[in-house]
Amino acid sequence: LARHLQKEAQSQHNNSEFTEDQKKTIAKIATCLELRSAALQSTQSQEEFKLEDLKKLEPILKNILTYNKEFPFDVQPVPLRKILAPGEEEHLEFEEDDEEGGAGAGSPDSFPARVPGTLLPRLPSEPGMTLLTINIEKIGLKDAGQCIDPYITVSVKDLNGIDLTPVQDTPVALRKEDTYVYFNVDIEIQKHIERLTKGAAIFFEFKHYKPKKRFTSTKCFAFMEMDEIKPGAIVIELYKKPTDFKRKKLQLLTKKPLYLHLHQTLHKE
Repeated sequence: LARHLQKEAQSQHNNSEFTEDQKKTIAKIATCLELRSAALQSTQSQEEFKLEDLKKLEPILKNILTYNKEFPFDVQPVPLRKILAPGEEEHLEFEEDDEEGGAGAGSPDSFPARVPGTLLPRLPSEPGMTLLTINIEKIGLKDAGQCIDPYITVSVKDLNGIDLTPVQDTPVALRKEDTYVYFNVDIEIQKHIERLTKGAAIFFEFKHYKPKKRFTSTKCFAFMEMDEIKPGAIVIELYKKPTDFKRKKLQLLTKKPLYLHLHQTLHKE
């Protein structure tokens, strides 16, 4: 909902039913929804944005066309960067070159969208159960130096492309050098390995900002299946977007040997 509201708040003046003031209010509601989402996913007991707070927004949203009072929370609208609703980005980008084309299937988000750079902590350990930490070291791309604010979205999906854990975004990359974008960031998988369903896979979507189109786009993706979970370094191949969470129509990004470089650590009680 936050994404859809934000999209409406950022729509151009002539093809929107809302005034600029109404759009600002809608954008602030989107911010509050993201704050509530972050509070729900936080492991801290103290919720920063409570359900009672969220309920105060309902009458504002219902009466958005007539609402003219002061907004009840001191929040800023989400920054003016387009966040696309699930599956939307596939329809926007077919004018790009063949290197980035391709077909696939999107997935509805079962967990709330996260703002880039919000990683989750490791789960508590349980006897006999295994937790996985994945260090994303670097990704090889022919135009690595041209990517603006690159980050990676990590998700765990079942065979139908449904999320099994909350989605996490890495912070923006540390540096770009030659044909590599360096991250060196740890991702804590939010489920014990033994509890992941058969056929599950861990997806890594490489995203970057496109100034001309003013939105963040997926450039390519990679994934790791359950039989590839083992301690140590691993390199996995990159595929053309849009991300095919069902793994039905996979096309390699390029014939060149470009990979995502990872390092896995298993923690067992």
